[in-house]
Amino acid sequence: MGGCFSDMKGGKQAIGGAPPTPIEQATNNNGGGPNDAVDLFYRSHGLHSLFTPLELSLVGSNLRDRDITSKSDPMAVVFAQKNDGKLEELGRTEVLLNTLNPVWINKITVAYQFEMVQKIIFHLYDVDTKYHNIPVKMLNLKDQDFLGEASCFLSEIVTKQSRSLTLNLHSKNRPGGSINLGTLTVHAEETVASRSVVDVVFRCSNLDNKDLFSKSDPFLRISRIIESGGSVPICKTEVVDNNLNPIWKRLSLSMHQFGSKDNPLIIECFDFNSSGNHVLMGKLQKSVAQLEQLHKERIGANFVLPSSNRAQEKVLKGQLFVDHFSEKEQFSFLDYISSGYELNFMVAVDFTGSNGDPRRPDSLHFIDPYGRLNSYQQAIREVGEVIQFYDSDKHFPAWGFGGRKPDGTVSHCFNLSGIETEFEVAGVEGIMAAYASALHNVSLAGPTLFGQVVDRAAQIASQSLSHHGNKYFVLLIITDGVLTDLQETKDALVKASDLPLSVLIVGVGNADFSQMEILDADKGIRLESSTGRVATRDIVQFVPMREVQRGQISAVQALLEELPGQFLSYVRCRDLKPCNFGGAQTFA
Repeated sequence: MGGCFSDMKGGKQAIGGAPPTPIEQATNNNGGGPNDAVDLFYRSHGLHSLFTPLELSLVGSNLRDRDITSKSDPMAVVFAQKNDGKLEELGRTEVLLNTLNPVWINKITVAYQFEMVQKIIFHLYDVDTKYHNIPVKMLNLKDQDFLGEASCFLSEIVTKQSRSLTLNLHSKNRPGGSINLGTLTVHAEETVASRSVVDVVFRCSNLDNKDLFSKSDPFLRISRIIESGGSVPICKTEVVDNNLNPIWKRLSLSMHQFGSKDNPLIIECFDFNSSGNHVLMGKLQKSVAQLEQLHKERIGANFVLPSSNRAQEKVLKGQLFVDHFSEKEQFSFLDYISSGYELNFMVAVDFTGSNGDPRRPDSLHFIDPYGRLNSYQQAIREVGEVIQFYDSDKHFPAWGFGGRKPDGTVSHCFNLSGIETEFEVAGVEGIMAAYASALHNVSLAGPTLFGQVVDRAAQIASQSLSHHGNKYFVLLIITDGVLTDLQETKDALVKASDLPLSVLIVGVGNADFSQMEILDADKGIRLESSTGRVATRDIVQFVPMREVQRGQISAVQALLEELPGQFLSYVRCRDLKPCNFGGAQTFA
């Protein structure tokens, strides 16, 4: 399984820290994000209890080797065991390349609640090469080789003076097994609430070459020294191929990653090898404050190679430079929401014939006389309940597409209300009523086209810029089928990526939704229009309703997983601050 890595290109991309530009920070949770949003929603429903946010760092040792020609490519998945015994996934690490002693950089966030017994379960997998380019959150765990599991109570970790606990790995459901599957060390740290973010650009010069037939492929790994004396990796740069004087892309490090400006950081430079045996090219220790000083004085710091006798460390000619250093405030999703920014909900419902005759019980549009919700109703209610919490007037545009109106024309963006001049309805119940009424007045037709509803939503979002500068729009598209206008939809989404708009696509039924995965740019490849223009940012999230109904994900978490990040990518790339910080600013 050599050559496998979750972030593409054989493990050469950066991990941890924020991506180099605010636009690309949509997937980064610095300064707030999905956990904030989920917590705010649940607190509003009386489900809040006091908790401390923790980050779990994971290190494996002597793992089982499941590969023949190389070492395993391990990934860790962390679960919380609920009261009914079911497992709720908390997160996944990145996949590391060819190693039986992984030190994962991605942290797992968990809410420690003193008054609860919280059992945490860790599953380790060897990820197959053919899943090389698939984001870790989309990997089917059943397709991967199981390396072992371990479990503990969260209180066991936090009560240790070192905040670290080493667990023996065992086979599934066989904690007493005699087979040695290695160990997993878990370290917990409380996250530091801070808006302080440091942007830094690193450069090296005169690195020693470690390759025979070409130049080295260097990357940096940065770790924070913790109270016990050990270290926890917080990020690594991308690999720069064949270069002894590399310049890496900008890193954004938040205070909760580096602790304080005076906290020592270990910066190691490695020569990347696809075998996983990366060669140390040198290391040094500097705090963020010292890195800032390097930038001010325009001087470099020499790398050293450690030895058993610290006094005999070899000082290398290779140096580290800081080409850029800046500090800034980075506000969270809740900072914007609490200051008056709103999320405005819009919905578009699929009225194409593939849904089946609404009068038949097997139709996806069948209205059950006993009140059981169909998939469309369930999606409207569950998603609408979340979004309406962030919307003050609760008046929502509601459209249908792919239906034949009473005048005989097929429309791909008609008002669910049935009134040409009234595209808004009142509240989630208003959407539900308009949807049910439309099923009596509109015939199912086709084909499945998204372009017009995306354009209509974008028009409203664009108009809001001059009238309601603190509004961000969320369009929910509920569909059962395959797109007929894939390229037209891409064009509309690329155009809309400049606007305060996100699009959530919920797939109902059992159709092949592979096209929706293309629109949801989770693989890191942004959409491209027919004219070659690339989307400014990812604004689409796809959720299959069948996974919600099977209990594999919750509608709340599915929606709020990416939406806060998409919102933040919009305001940050325009340097918009919350309304009560330095005066009100709008989405102009």
